Amino acid sequence: MRASLMQIAVEEDESVESRRQRVADLVRDQRGADLVVLPELWPVGAFAYRQFDAEAETPTGPTYAAVADAARDAGVWLHAGSVVERAGDATLYNTSLVIAPTGELAATYRKIHRFGFDTGEAVMMGAGTEPVTVPLPGDLTLGLATCYDLRFPELFRSLVDQGAEALVVPAGWPARRREHWTLLARARAVENQSYVLACGTAGTHAGVEQAGHSIVVGPWGDVLAEAGPGEEVLTVDIDPEAVARTREVFPALKDRRLGLAAPHDR
Repeated sequence: MRASLMQIAVEEDESVESRRQRVADLVRDQRGADLVVLPELWPVGAFAYRQFDAEAETPTGPTYAAVADAARDAGVWLHAGSVVERAGDATLYNTSLVIAPTGELAATYRKIHRFGFDTGEAVMMGAGTEPVTVPLPGDLTLGLATCYDLRFPELFRSLVDQGAEALVVPAGWPARRREHWTLLARARAVENQSYVLACGTAGTHAGVEQAGHSIVVGPWGDVLAEAGPGEEVLTVDIDPEAVARTREVFPALKDRRLGLAAPHDR
């Protein structure tokens, strides 16, 4: 399975609509990939809190419309990163979209752990409550998480219990904590014996320099590919069967004694 992580530069001098169209064209260029992943809140910027309310949309709003057509044109599964969702009761959520090659919306995930410590996202947005997995053709199940979620290993255990073999983490991670980004991505891969596809933004918005350095980690914790700091498309071939082989030769997940139920047996 070929996965392409699109590390999009989010800069303040580019309008949201211009960026939507530019990214849609970049998605179209990924024909030949099986899975394409975009970063967290790339239309508006993860730290552009003042724009959240004005740019909020439904899951099938203008961002979906732009990139769903592109996914269909390219024939790819698209994790479209996340958007600021306005729910029917006017609550805002940081909501990820997964789009099938037909252009249909296959799944959504509302970010459970909100960043900000009583400011920003933490007070402006509601919290999701449900872990979400998405089975793909080729016997690979995605587990969905977003940015700050990466610091909470219990979510990833829950995703593994639901059958996840590849953990997809779109993010708007700040450059000042880049070492945590790489460390945590590898840790989640090792402890869950899963692929981790962590896709961040580049650029600077709302005065916050972004880390870039999107990364793909294998189920043994080895770094299969890592981007630099700027806008870049990171493409890597992953083997869905490698997860089962890793869990078979080193069956650590079967020795769990605390926390969630025994992991899904694949």
